[in-house]
Amino acid sequence: MEQRLSRTGRFFYNSLLMVGVTLLMRAIGVGFNAFVAGKAGAQAMGLYSLLSGVYGFAVTLACSGIHLGTTRTVADALGKSDKALAKKFAARALGISLFFGLLSSVLLFFLAPYAGVHWLGDGRTVLPLRLLALSLPAVAICSCLNGYFTAVRRVWKNAAVQISSQAIRIFGTAGFLVWLLPGGVASACLALVLGTLITQLFELVFSIVLYLLDQKHLRTGGTHSQEPVTKTILGIILPVAFSSYARSGLITLQHILIPRGLAGSGASWESALASYGVLHSMVLPVVLFPSAFISSFAGLLIPEIAEAKVQGDLERVRRVSRRIFGISMMFSVGTAGVMLCFSHGLGLVIYDSLQAGSMIAALAPLIPIMYIDSAVDAVLKGMGQQVYSMNVNIIDALTSVILVMILVPKFGVNGYIFTIYFTEILNTTLSLARMIAITKPKLRILGHVFGPILCITGASWAVYLLSKALALQPTVWALVGQITLTALLYLALLVATRCIGTDEFEILRAIFGKKRKKEPQLLQPLAHKPRVD
Repeated sequence: MEQRLSRTGRFFYNSLLMVGVTLLMRAIGVGFNAFVAGKAGAQAMGLYSLLSGVYGFAVTLACSGIHLGTTRTVADALGKSDKALAKKFAARALGISLFFGLLSSVLLFFLAPYAGVHWLGDGRTVLPLRLLALSLPAVAICSCLNGYFTAVRRVWKNAAVQISSQAIRIFGTAGFLVWLLPGGVASACLALVLGTLITQLFELVFSIVLYLLDQKHLRTGGTHSQEPVTKTILGIILPVAFSSYARSGLITLQHILIPRGLAGSGASWESALASYGVLHSMVLPVVLFPSAFISSFAGLLIPEIAEAKVQGDLERVRRVSRRIFGISMMFSVGTAGVMLCFSHGLGLVIYDSLQAGSMIAALAPLIPIMYIDSAVDAVLKGMGQQVYSMNVNIIDALTSVILVMILVPKFGVNGYIFTIYFTEILNTTLSLARMIAITKPKLRILGHVFGPILCITGASWAVYLLSKALALQPTVWALVGQITLTALLYLALLVATRCIGTDEFEILRAIFGKKRKKEPQLLQPLAHKPRVD
């Protein structure tokens, strides 16, 4: 099928595949989180979120920017039509990822007792941290191979790994919960960790098998390039890695401070863990669930933009930046409207929790800022601005730590929600300003920002008032119907107000139609003057 698609068609075909898979995985993940929260309780989820801060830093050390390094170097080599060089980059990246994975595994394993007792303040986290340390080499290698499959545009292999891994995670974790749940909160947390461990080991084996089978696509003669392979990869990943270490360290500190701050605001340690678990393990997965649409496009944008940059096609980069901004804004504004309008029902239907519904409503207006940041970061990384992006992320994390220290002990959860708003707006503003300065896209602010806001306001209120008139109760099917009707009305209003125009319809024809002589403007090589918005 892909051979019959245009360049734009292949891009969006891969994107739709990743969107579908990611949505499926996140839907299963949210449902599974609801199941785990119901079985293990909010305290166990909070304890797991707490140790995830330290584990997250170890994962950052294990990966050390290798995903981006693999994607960029392999995509650049393929952009030069040098398959032998691409193969050398992939092999060397695997060796580098194994080194960092083993290093982080050893460090976490031996530092776990000190980190659990003195950093996290809870001795129940020591054994889970040591078990998670065993997964780090697998995490690093899988990150590298994920970047490779993205670079060579065979994202269906990433999709196959994700689907099968999620199945292993669900059945494995459920089995461990049944076995260990009678032991209390610590045992429930241990079950979640064991499920993560076996998932990573399975993902490692499956990814390696797919990589070895993929090598036939890179069989070719020797390369004439004298490019230093190791130096080139390290030149990309080390700036990202060091910036990632700083940012991840600050995020880890933030994760440590939040439950302590909540306890300092007057709540008990158990209550603080429960509130922390509701926000991080229950609410944020729901809020970020639809971002699969944006993150899937963003991940595939990096090799596209990197290749265009290598070929000197800056006009193509400009078109990509403009189109992805428009698509991201229309989708994220609609998502925010749905989340805000039906937050109460989402909290009750998914988690049977009014607190979760209130937190979803509190974070919903921030969704456009959060989602657009993913797309903008992808453009910047494709343009080689990864150091700038990481510096912005460090400023974000440092600001967050300071605000958490000041606000959470005084205002509790509301103080942390304000912190999320402030830092997300700061991050996105700095990143978007950089993208505009470099690519100079002609953004349609009226059609891509204010128009969607008016459309989703009208659509969501119409469905909300209809639901009130029919006295619908917050059930699964009622909520699905309300969200579906809202989405259809929103889409109709976008078309009626011409927020969705010719370019968007051309993209749909590229995805679902036959190859056309004239490609739509999103990813086409520079062939004619683009439409000026």
